This record gives sequence, C-alpha cells and structure tokens, in this order.
Amino acid sequence: MTQSPATPLPSPKERRKLREARSLTQAEIAAAVGVSRSTVRSWESGRTSPRGDKREAYAALLTDAASTPAREHDPADTPAHAPEPPTPVSHPVTGGRPERPQPSKVSPPRTRPKTPVKRAAKPPAAARHTPEHQPSPVTAAARDDRGSRQHRRGRRPSWAKQEDLPSGPPTTGSGIDDLIGTAPSPPPGTATALLEDEPRAAEETDGLTPVQAFDALYAFAAPALVRQTYLLTGRRELAKEAVERAFQLAWERWPEVAVDRDPAGWVRAAAYEYALSPWHRLRRRTRQADVPPAEPEDRKLLDTLLSLPVPYRRTLVLYDGVGLDLPETAAETEASTPAAASRILHAREAVAERLPELSDPDELQRRLDALSRAEKLSTSTVGSVREGSEHRARFWTRAAIAFTALIIGASALSLATSARHYEPPQSPGESVSGVPPRMGPEPLTKQDKSLRKKLEAEPGHGPERIKPQPN
Repeated sequence: MTQSPATPLPSPKERRKLREARSLTQAEIAAAVGVSRSTVRSWESGRTSPRGDKREAYAALLTDAASTPAREHDPADTPAHAPEPPTPVSHPVTGGRPERPQPSKVSPPRTRPKTPVKRAAKPPAAARHTPEHQPSPVTAAARDDRGSRQHRRGRRPSWAKQEDLPSGPPTTGSGIDDLIGTAPSPPPGTATALLEDEPRAAEETDGLTPVQAFDALYAFAAPALVRQTYLLTGRRELAKEAVERAFQLAWERWPEVAVDRDPAGWVRAAAYEYALSPWHRLRRRTRQADVPPAEPEDRKLLDTLLSLPVPYRRTLVLYDGVGLDLPETAAETEASTPAAASRILHAREAVAERLPELSDPDELQRRLDALSRAEKLSTSTVGSVREGSEHRARFWTRAAIAFTALIIGASALSLATSARHYEPPQSPGESVSGVPPRMGPEPLTKQDKSLRKKLEAEPGHGPERIKPQPN
C-alpha cells in the first residue's frame, strides 16, 4: 500500500528498540534512508521527525523490523480481542501539504494514530502490573499532569516562539513514560517545525555564510530567550545582558555552535548559566530592586517564581514554559530524569501553595505566557552583538599578548640584574674589650729614619766602613 506523507511512526523509544531488534546501527539506518547519523539520532531522541520520502523510507525500515518478531511470536500468546490497527486516512492536499487529521469524538483524541508496532512492543496488560512494572512515586505523582503535558506538546507559549501555533486537545497517558512520548508533527513553516526539522534545514542552508546563519539564529531565538530569562531573574536589563552575552559567546565559538544538533539550545543554556550566576549579587545594579510588573497577579507570580530554588525554577521554566520534554529538561539541567520530574512536582507544589489558583498545570502555563507577554523586553541589534563579540575577543587577545610581553620583560630584567655568583653576607662587626694592647718598639724618630736611610744607601764592607771622614 502506498503511504501518504503523513505516515504514522512509533514513539522515539520504540524506534530505537525496533532498530536494535534487527541489529542495525544508526549509521546503517542513515545510509539506507540517505541522511546523516546525527539526523537518525535526533529522530530516535524525539527532537525531530522525518518528512516526505525520508519519512516513508524510515517507516518502511521500522515496519520490516516490527514484522520480523511478529512472525516469530506464538499465536497462543496473542489476546483473543486484540485491537485492529487503525486504517490510514487519506487527506486532501492543499498547496502540496497534507492537512492534519481531526480527532474523533468517540475515541480519545490523539495527534497521530497508534500503530500496531507500538502496541506489539509494549508488554501485556498482566505484565505491566507486575512488581517490575510498578510505577515509582515520582511516576505516580507525575500522572496528575499527563493530559496537560500532552496538550502542550503540539504548541509552544507565545514567548517561546515567533508565531502562535495551533494546539490540540489533551491526550491520556501513564506517568513519566507519556511525558517522553512522541511529540506531534508541527505544521510546516512554523517556529516549532523549524526547530524540530533542524537537520533538514541545515542541509538546505549549507550555502549561507556564517554571518547570515548567525543572524538567522539570533532573529529567531533572541526575542523568546529574553522573555525566558526574565522569568528566571525578574530583571529586564539582566535578561537582555544574559542573552547578548550568550550570543556573543556563540559567535566567538561559531564553528562549534554551527555543527551542534541544537544551536538554540546551546545559546539557551549559556544564557541561563550567565543569568543565574551567583556573582551578580555583588554588582551594585542588582542590589536595587527592578520595577515590578503592573498587574498584581503578575507580581505575585513573579515573586513566587523568584522564591523557588534556582534548580527548581530553571526546571519549571524549561518544562512548563519553554515546552521541553522531560528527558530534554533533565539533560539541559544536568540531572537525571527522575530528579527532573521531582523538581517539577516540588516546584508546582510550591507555586500552588502560594497561589492555589495555579494548581492546574494548564493554568500555570497560561499565566507564565501572560506574564512574559505583559513585559516590554527589547533586544540588541544583531550587528552590535557580533561587533561586541569581536571587540571582546580582540581585547582579551591583546591583553593576553601584553601580559605575556610583560612577563617576558620582567624575566629578562631579572636575568640581567641578578648576581652571577653567590656572595655570602658579611657579618656585622663587634667591639672586643679586655684584650691587652700590642707591645713593640717605639716609633722611629726623624733622626732614626735619616740614619737608617744612610746605612741602607752606603756599602757595609771594605775599609771605607772604618775609615773616618776628613773634617
């Protein structure tokens, strides 16, 4: 059967399991589909989704991988009333793009049909209730927001994107596993689609110069990043400075950032680290309170966010604000997935304790969106950011050269003025008493000196010595 462009795919976890079931590597899958290994890795992580012919080829490989263990499966283990696989629905094509299927009112609304491959990979219902499959306390607590989390997968808040994205109805799940599930394919041409289709966009923008690529990244990510940083710090100038410094660092390390799988995430992590650095407390500007929001509800929410510990605040903004999945949130905060889930739950409990009306995750996400949009936050021009990065690089390069020259000059001066050999220090003199004076002949008089001189000048032998001189 010919597959439509909207061919359903299993979840990212199932994609990896199906690939490993056939003993295939990511490089082999990439060679078969015609993409790079990093693209296959992003597909399996759920950060991106294949499109077009590559999606069909990738789905065919996964279907072959699923059919192999299905033929070896014992028919006796198959439930008698196994659900039938959903029938693919053809949709009219408008402008070369398929329309998104609308969920029915009878079955639970889902953004994409559940394939037999995904059901076959799950353990039976009886096995899922064994002690090995019992949910942890963190998993059980995380079930409270599974519907709202599935609802937010199809969209991002207005301060985390450039344009509004349509949102779908919430779906049901079970625990943290549902939070790590597959995100629905975003509409083409939107900000989320550009982020999730980054490998394909990189292939299409190979002809861009570094300046053009950096300008495009700044124009796309900077406005949203300033609003996110404002929620973390509560300071407008610090948020703008953190984003500007992060992009300056990205331009300084552009060869590294350009080949990164998520350049926007790289810049976001750098901006968060700079904004949350504790040394900002020593600055005179940060000792003065910033102008609070105009609305009382926004002031209460911002004060509640700032009262949270820094790790909890950052995790809550990434998960409920930016819209990252749980594994991505854990990776960006350098924590394990259970630790990130625990931080999210504790942060929500702290917010709900001070603001009971925000106990619903959907309402909390809406209020965060409203708080970020209520503030007028500006960004620097991309040209000034690049010039600032280059100026900073030149300054530190010249400073390093000057410091090195100073060290070399000081070393040369020390070598020129230092002693060539060791000179022991002279002991200080001391007066000695009780020693008798030196005894000897008296000093010679003038007559004695004249006589001695005469005797030394005349010969001392012969008759002349005894012959008297005539008068």
